[in-house]
Amino acid sequence: MSYTSHIAGIAKFSLLLAALLARPVLADTGIPSWDEFSQVRQTGKTVLQLDIDNDSLLLKKDDGFYTSGNRIGQTYTKADALQSLTYGWRFGQDLYTASDIKLLPRQIAKIDHPYAGWLYAGMFREKSEANGKSLKLGLDIGCLGPCAGGEWSQTHLHRLINQPLPQGWSTQVRNEWGMVLTGEFSPGRLLPFAGVDVAPRFKGHFGNIFTDASAELLLRAGSLNALPEQAASYGFLRTEVKAVAYNASIQGGYFNKQANAVSPKTMVGEVELGYLWRNDQYGLSASIIRRSNEIRELSNGQGAQNFARLQFFYAM
Repeated sequence: MSYTSHIAGIAKFSLLLAALLARPVLADTGIPSWDEFSQVRQTGKTVLQLDIDNDSLLLKKDDGFYTSGNRIGQTYTKADALQSLTYGWRFGQDLYTASDIKLLPRQIAKIDHPYAGWLYAGMFREKSEANGKSLKLGLDIGCLGPCAGGEWSQTHLHRLINQPLPQGWSTQVRNEWGMVLTGEFSPGRLLPFAGVDVAPRFKGHFGNIFTDASAELLLRAGSLNALPEQAASYGFLRTEVKAVAYNASIQGGYFNKQANAVSPKTMVGEVELGYLWRNDQYGLSASIIRRSNEIRELSNGQGAQNFARLQFFYAM
């Protein structure tokens, strides 16, 4: 089987998996609607959320691959003791660079990660139940390439925090507008011990920037919440395996047909270890993430990466 056929097969599998998982839930909860959104926004709880992903937060000297991800968003949640319904928006920018941002363009190996920026805005709907069952559907629209402002963002941030300036943004992937459909589904959680639960989750992206399907397992221990917006204090361990059909941060935009010396690995793993705390008004989460090599032409030792994730919540 050719590489193209293999990728097409993964894409078809992703769509089939999403359809099978979503069917029974959608039949029970309905699909997103403007009337429903207006009701939740008017009567629900409003929370502002800020997410920061950055390898520099680990205080290490190297800076590269998935080097930064910043997102700000707002959610509106209407909930009772048994379930919650959330609508939300998000605005984000993800930055990808070569393995070392200090490398000049002529020093970057052909098989290194290309420079790329992804600037996007999106909306989503999530239905959660107290038993852990949930379904989240969303849509992100944005721009890949120089239009994403990656060079400006990283250069000014590094000047502000007195870190080495990136040297290779002149080599970044070309401009392309993008659209990505997103979906997440969990069938529920298991409670093996008091204060401990385990929940599987299936996720997928479909679009010209990212197309993939993944399965993850989340283990939590501590003072747990039954619904996402409730008070909690717990440590967590998340493991994920992802089947990748397309990754424009490595390949360039799907419609651009940009010739690159690298291609994405079809299977990528990730482990996250962290802690989350929140009360009725404030919340925070801090974690460290280990992501396996995403580039087929690099060895696992060269391509694996570590970065930190911080999340802040404020109920308005």
